[in-house]
Order: sequence, then structure tokens, then C-alpha cells
Amino acid sequence: MALTPAQPRPLSIDTHAHVFVRGLPLVGARRYTPDYDATLADYLGLLDAHGMSHGVLVQPSFLGTDNSFMLAALAQARGRLRGVAVIDTAVTPAELADMNLAGVRGIRLNLMAKPTPPLTSAPWQTLLAAITALDWHVEVHMEAARLHEAVTPLLAMGCRVVVDHFGRPDPALGIADPGFGYLLDQGASGRVWVKLAAAYRNWRPADCAALGRQATHKLLTAFPADRLMWGSDWPHTENRDRADYRLACDWLRAWVDDDTMRHTLLAATPAALFGITGDHP
Repeated sequence: MALTPAQPRPLSIDTHAHVFVRGLPLVGARRYTPDYDATLADYLGLLDAHGMSHGVLVQPSFLGTDNSFMLAALAQARGRLRGVAVIDTAVTPAELADMNLAGVRGIRLNLMAKPTPPLTSAPWQTLLAAITALDWHVEVHMEAARLHEAVTPLLAMGCRVVVDHFGRPDPALGIADPGFGYLLDQGASGRVWVKLAAAYRNWRPADCAALGRQATHKLLTAFPADRLMWGSDWPHTENRDRADYRLACDWLRAWVDDDTMRHTLLAATPAALFGITGDHP
């Protein structure tokens, strides 16, 4: 039976999506310029249509460190969403405190085709200490072959780390990528999470179900289920012709066919990491 507005939605969380509209100020050095809008109303409608109680907004790289649009969306969603911001070492403690109140629970380092910042330098150590004090995590998006450049120093500094998009293994190597092997080795740390999201950034859409399943099973041999999460990656920037929200949901069912384990990935794991409690009406 379909849910009515008066019925609560069971806890189920999409941990990776973006919202933006045309006309926002964009950073000069960017890989992608959207020519469409991905509105909060559209995203909330998709959550409703697919039975998701909550979502997580990730600051798009092309908006840089101006998180104002995302923060406004978090406010409008009234607690239904959490956020992952993009910041630099110039951020002030007051700004961090305001973002925390708004629902931000982590920062993102999108390092695809970008150099790894000097994470062991004094400014970064100060920032990462502040992040850890807020109980936030650091989300890392970079090629699997380079994951060690960020994950190793972040763990050494006591950070909790979330690795994006299956760890971005080389499409030609897949789970044989040594960088993916490095990611598997981090399962014993207890402080690394992996997002099962955007498989089409690693493999052809026709192969996402099968190869994503192989990668998921490898990850589940190295990580407990409470360290893996699912994300839709809506609106599938640069890949809108290769995926949609329903397909992203279908892939999760192909990757994880055990209902209990899938519920852990969709509910218990992200709820604990992002501080989400209760159902949503």
C-alpha cells in the first residue's frame, strides 16, 4: 500500500546527492558546468517517490567553498537532510559552528585530477582537529591509485574517512586495481566508510549491476556492513544519459540481495554517521 502523507516513512537514507540551479557563481577551475537545474523540490520528490526518509546533500565541486545554496536547502528541508560541505583552511570556527547547526556533518575533498593538499601542514592539522571535535568526517573522492595520499594521513590524524564511489578503481582494472586493494586493507581501521554510489563513474552502465556486485562483495569481506552506505548520486552530473534515480535503486538491489544487510546500508550505518534519528512523515 502506498504511503500517505500522514504515515511515517521507515528510516532509509540516500547519502549522496547534489542540488543547484543555473546562475549560481561557479569556480573558475572546474571540470563541469551544468546547463540544467537540480532543485531541492525535485530531490525531495524523488526521496518521496522511492520511499526514502532522509537524504544527504554534498556540495558540488563547481560551486567551490560557497556552501550557501546547500545550507539554504538544508534549512528548507527542516531536518530531513544532512550536508557535506567543501571548505578550506580559511574557514572560521564561527562558520563551522553555523554549518554544524545547519546539519553539516562532514567535509569533502574532491581530488579527482587535483593535487592532494598538504594535510600534515599546520593549517590543515588545525582544521582537521576542529572537524574531528565536531564529530564530522572527511569525505574523499579521488582515483583509487591515489587514495593512500589522503586516507593514510587522515587516519593518522584521527579523522573518520568516507571514501566515495567504490573508491574509484581504474575502469580497466576494476577490483584488481591495487588502489582498490589498499581500500580493502583499510577495513580493519574501524574509521573508514565506503559509499556504494555512482557505479557508472567506474564501469559502463551495462556492467554496473554485475561489476558493482563484485566490488560490493569484496568490500563486505573487508568491512562490516555498518561501514558501507548507498547513495543515488542524483542528479548524476556528467552522466545524466547513463543513470536515473530508479536505476540507482535497482543497482543496490543487484549488489546486495540480503534484505537485512541492505537495510543496514540504507538505515543503520548512515543514521549513525550523520546523526539521523527517527522516521520522517
